[in-house]
Amino acid sequence: MNATLPAPPAPNVPAQALHGQTMGTTWSVRFHTSARWDLHALHGAVQSRLDRVVAQMSTWEPDSDISRFNRTDAGTWFPLPEDFANVLAAALDVAARSDGAFDPTVSALVAAWGFGAHAGARVRPSDAALAHARRSVDWKQLSFDQAAGRVLQRGGITLDLSAIAKGYGVDLVASLLRQRGIESALVEVGGELYGYGRKADGQPWRVLVESSPDEEADNEGLEPRVLVLDGIAVATSGDRWHAYERDGARYSHTIDPRTGAPVHDVAAAVTVVAETAMHADAWATALTVMGTDAGLAHASALGLAARFLERTPDGLLERATPAFERHLDA
Repeated sequence: MNATLPAPPAPNVPAQALHGQTMGTTWSVRFHTSARWDLHALHGAVQSRLDRVVAQMSTWEPDSDISRFNRTDAGTWFPLPEDFANVLAAALDVAARSDGAFDPTVSALVAAWGFGAHAGARVRPSDAALAHARRSVDWKQLSFDQAAGRVLQRGGITLDLSAIAKGYGVDLVASLLRQRGIESALVEVGGELYGYGRKADGQPWRVLVESSPDEEADNEGLEPRVLVLDGIAVATSGDRWHAYERDGARYSHTIDPRTGAPVHDVAAAVTVVAETAMHADAWATALTVMGTDAGLAHASALGLAARFLERTPDGLLERATPAFERHLDA
């Protein structure tokens, strides 16, 4: 998943910058502050927060908490670290509000279609393999005791928080910077962003909404969309980043947990603006699964700020909710 690129800063406005790697991608922080900082120490603190997310929620790490839960014996209540519990609670909330379009138990289906940390062959799985995978996918069957910070492994459940954990990492870093007294920052992890405060020139952070190569190649082109981030986040999902073709068919990494298959006619890009990067991340996935028409209607009904780029015979068509339009730079 990817999302947006920072708009060019105002000329001659100084900004501190930090960069690193995490979750198979990169992270960056640009910030303005009146205080002097030990950038090496601040870099270490940011990296530590992101490493904590990886240690708890990466399905690529065999010793992570989520990997250990996925392997644990049936009938076992598994204790969750605080961050893991927070993300799982948000994931289940989005699952309920999206009618299952977002499902943190979708891992087996993702693997069956050849994606994720435990990907099978990139061929259409057999009906028997799909039926087997679908038996372990149902967020409603997950027993989560949030008050006690634990989740029940009923047997065969494999959690995957990849579509929400990266956004949570952004939020953790933004929270760290605020706690350290940094007045203004733009945090990015793998394209998910959160911006707050005013830059040295008194202006808020502005970012260009990334869309798809189709838009860049379109002679007509769509007008560049610039979002103002002042205490809000943005994330984008779409099939541009992970897909493969077999026997003339294109298979997207976006799996519909309700059907057990990759989403057909997936939008070129779905962008969501929310109060937290965690929610923007999860909703971008959920709305992509729903498809443009259903996703747009659902987002509008919930008051979500969402933009869809739909492929048409005449090129890309932009459709957005009123809430999204309100975030655009005038």
